[in-house]
Amino acid sequence: MTELDRIRNFSIVAHIDHGKSTLADRLMQATGAVSERELREQMLDSMEIERERGITIKAQTVRLRYTAKDGNAYILNLIDTPGHVDFTYEVSRSMRAVEGSLLVVDATQGVEAQTLANVWQAIEADHEIIPVLNKIDLPAAEPDRVAEEIEEVIGIDATDAIHVSAKTGHGIDELLEAIVERLPAPKGEREAPLKAMLVDSWYDPYLGVVVLFRVIDGVIRKGDRILMMQTGARYTVDRIGVFTPKMEAVEALGPGEIGFLTASIKQVRDTRVGDTITHEKRPTAEPLPGFKPAQPVVFAGLFPVDNNDFEDLREAIEKLALNDASFTYEMESSPALGFGFRCGFLGLLHLEVIRDRLEREFGIELITTAPSVVYHVHLRDGTMVELHNPADMPDPSTIDRIEEPRIKATIMVPDPFLGDVLKLCQDRRGIQLELTYAGNRAMVVYDLPLAEVVFDFYDRLKSVTKGYASFDYQLIGYRPDNIVRMTILVNGEPVDALSVMVHRDRAEQRGRSMVEKLKELIPRHMFKIPIQAAIGGRIIARETIPALRKDVTAKCYGGDITRKKKLLEKQKAGKKKMRQFGKVDIPQSAFINALKMDD
Repeated sequence: MTELDRIRNFSIVAHIDHGKSTLADRLMQATGAVSERELREQMLDSMEIERERGITIKAQTVRLRYTAKDGNAYILNLIDTPGHVDFTYEVSRSMRAVEGSLLVVDATQGVEAQTLANVWQAIEADHEIIPVLNKIDLPAAEPDRVAEEIEEVIGIDATDAIHVSAKTGHGIDELLEAIVERLPAPKGEREAPLKAMLVDSWYDPYLGVVVLFRVIDGVIRKGDRILMMQTGARYTVDRIGVFTPKMEAVEALGPGEIGFLTASIKQVRDTRVGDTITHEKRPTAEPLPGFKPAQPVVFAGLFPVDNNDFEDLREAIEKLALNDASFTYEMESSPALGFGFRCGFLGLLHLEVIRDRLEREFGIELITTAPSVVYHVHLRDGTMVELHNPADMPDPSTIDRIEEPRIKATIMVPDPFLGDVLKLCQDRRGIQLELTYAGNRAMVVYDLPLAEVVFDFYDRLKSVTKGYASFDYQLIGYRPDNIVRMTILVNGEPVDALSVMVHRDRAEQRGRSMVEKLKELIPRHMFKIPIQAAIGGRIIARETIPALRKDVTAKCYGGDITRKKKLLEKQKAGKKKMRQFGKVDIPQSAFINALKMDD
């Protein structure tokens, strides 16, 4: 166990692609945590999908040993956090486990929307913040301008910001010295009862659940009986260790230290993030305040392409939920798609990541229904129901009002593109809250409906600003609006997998483009197929797929015309009968592509 004044705990926060994971690699290399032979890029991004997309999804931790210029040996506990808005909850809990933050800003790009969101979380957690200007080896780097921007936009003194290049390793030694000198040492009582915060947990096929924790007070040793204060579960600690970044066992961990424990825990659900770990015999008096559980904001149905894969999908989803506490699911069935699951996600990127992991790690082909947000439906009798799936909407005559979730979106955009961004936000039913300038960039804050953002807002924003805008959002609550359910009817039958919630003013335009799309996607049958979009009993758009015509007169050579007429009349009667009983086959691809019109 290390003396408190020899420990420094810090996290690295930044916008996407500003070089957090690369900086973590350099710090590990400089302190000798990994040998040259073991070193690879993005050491801490362990999932295949993280490495392929170049993003961090799970916050990772590593313990570094560093000998400072004053000759003292220090323990540095580093947590590398995600930058993407969907994984902000990972950032918030990492913040609570440490005392300081390195604020990494790209010296070519400057301050971006998520830089702001993450740095405010650090300020809320009462962190000491060291500004770090990264990528100063690039010809386009403007460290002085960016330092000014940090002072203007965030309000942190950036005169002594550290200039580094995480790629070449320039400035890393100065950064390590600054961590030791500027960041505060943790506080804690060694003799007090054990009080430790559960920061993260994941499932390991060999060890069971691995729990990452930070000791606040007291000491935890191998063989101790521990109590989880929120869940009341009791376990015996099998092993204790630290990540260097490999798992390394230790005998005990004291105040201010970050490490992991295993205790034959079967399910990640038994270990709630933010819970307080204490000794069973000598518990601490007050538990830690804990975290708000992550609230899913986007819901979508996941169905196997082949219905025989349903059991495999159930198993795969259960295994994924073991690792990701923010992912929720419940079973649902659809007449069109069979059995599947209604799943809740933190955003579209989270949905894509989960879907990719199911297809890759478990080899299941999936159909994803249209993502929808959670609406609050207030009924006339005063009750409120949460609507996750448009198909479950109560009878319209019993509804008093429908409330939709709203978000506060912060967009940083260069001045020339400001007009396009304002138009995009107005088109999406946005309300402008503020508009300020930092240098030659505008910071626009809008109140937007989440449903309008979930689909393709980010893609549209990137395309109208040639990729220069950055975007961050947070939920601010629910507000009533004129929301209706639009149903798609194929041959008079409603297809529940295609029903969506829309704003009444947009319904006609959205309905028209959906039926036009389906007309292309559904193959022709032997009878006419009407495709209609409806709100309640009112049809707002219609397309008709013409019938295929089989040449029944092919066998007739010569003879009287009445022979041909007789065959054609017979065909007509047969088609009429088919039209009554005819069942339309909708190919699987049609479901996905019809809903893709917004992507």
